[in-house]
Amino acid sequence: MKTDFSNIPFHRFQSFLQRLEDTFLIGCFSLLIILAVAQIVLRNVFGTGILWADALVRNLLLWITFLGAMIASRSNNHINIDLFTRFMPVRVLPYISLLTATFTMMICSTAAFFSFQFVKAEYEFATTAFSGIPVWIIASIIPLGFGVMALRYGCQAITALWNMRTSTS
Repeated sequence: MKTDFSNIPFHRFQSFLQRLEDTFLIGCFSLLIILAVAQIVLRNVFGTGILWADALVRNLLLWITFLGAMIASRSNNHINIDLFTRFMPVRVLPYISLLTATFTMMICSTAAFFSFQFVKAEYEFATTAFSGIPVWIIASIIPLGFGVMALRYGCQAITALWNMRTSTS
């Protein structure tokens, strides 16, 4: 019998966060497409353009990249190299899964820490990117994205450890 976890508050919160990530990704991607098409039409038809649109499109691409990476990490759908795992014995795979998740968590945690330092410095220097928008607001997706991915890979490492523990008992 399968247990239904959908009414547990944590799972409802997790579901809310996943919908929020999806919504932000769709919104950013839609805005990017609209601005890019508008720029093309305005430049080719009217000989003008939106002054800040190119800068916003570049920064939206940064947000889309991190949102996409966050979404891929929630279900372990990231790009991976499985050449070695194809030839490994089945009994070794849980250990490789644990090692991979732990290593990825450590890398993402380190990147989150240092990118937070970068955002903090940008906040202190009050640098603007375009149209008066501070750089720290645009760059805030970097530590947020790496932090979320670190948490998810940490959960995957714990799950791998739990699965190893329960399979041996």
